[in-house]
Amino acid sequence: MKSSIQFIFNNSELGAGTRGASLGANAILVAARFKSSLLFKNRSIQTVKNFNELLDRENTFPFAKHIDGMLDVFEATSKEISNVLAEKKFPLIIAGDHCSAGGTIKGIQSANPGKRIGVVWLDAHSDLHSPYTSPSGNLHGMPIATALGIDNLESQCNNIDSITANSWNKLKSSALRPEDLVYIGVRDTEKEEDYLIQILNLKNFTVEEVRSLGISKVITDISARLVSCDIIYVSFDVDSMDPDLTSYGTGTPVKGGFSPDEIKGILKGLLLFPKTIALELVEVNPCLDDKNKMAEVALDILEHIVEVLEQK
Repeated sequence: MKSSIQFIFNNSELGAGTRGASLGANAILVAARFKSSLLFKNRSIQTVKNFNELLDRENTFPFAKHIDGMLDVFEATSKEISNVLAEKKFPLIIAGDHCSAGGTIKGIQSANPGKRIGVVWLDAHSDLHSPYTSPSGNLHGMPIATALGIDNLESQCNNIDSITANSWNKLKSSALRPEDLVYIGVRDTEKEEDYLIQILNLKNFTVEEVRSLGISKVITDISARLVSCDIIYVSFDVDSMDPDLTSYGTGTPVKGGFSPDEIKGILKGLLLFPKTIALELVEVNPCLDDKNKMAEVALDILEHIVEVLEQK
């Protein structure tokens, strides 16, 4: 599959609460050069237009920070992903903050009208907040809510203005059914998200469960859960890993996560699904790192991903 892999850098960090995720993809590129890696050799890299200059302006949307710019991010991301898929290529996306993954899902939907999309979300967080429930207003905690098209008004704690509400409605896609979402490694949620996880009966394979069952059994279970899906997208946030085993070079690190080797095993199993058509790696932040360690860990995982895809 070597010729069909398309690297895409999406350097948006409008959705993050800390600065620096926009530098993640290039930090991985630097790590590759430092280690004389061949990962990017003879491969083109397409870059999604970002709107990070909006971070230099005053934010006027406290419950959905910079949501006006995120609309543009979603549109640019969706178009890029859709075009790559139309060319029968495999999008291997390295993105800044996780919110832009909502745009990735929109792009997958656009390229596959009428197809049922399965999503596997490797993350320490469920990313189920909306402007109505978010305690921070950071949009990187909301991409799954955009894909599910939900507000969670039952848990509302914020009174949002009409511009925010209208912008939020435009971000939502309803591309994803709750039963077609599988979490892996989620371990840091708020009560508003816990409510949705319960009423929507969302499946989360905890770190402990993965270790108890074994990766092979978990992969088999996920395949069965997503059997009715036509295509599958895998989204990997590096905070799904244990920062004590990797690095604190990510926006919201949470202890108790996976090791890099466990992530490699999980991703290999998911990538070998015939239905898997795209993978995204997000939230490497060199500004929060020590000697670019997280980028080096991510590079090692990406090399493994490409090796699996080339043998697929």
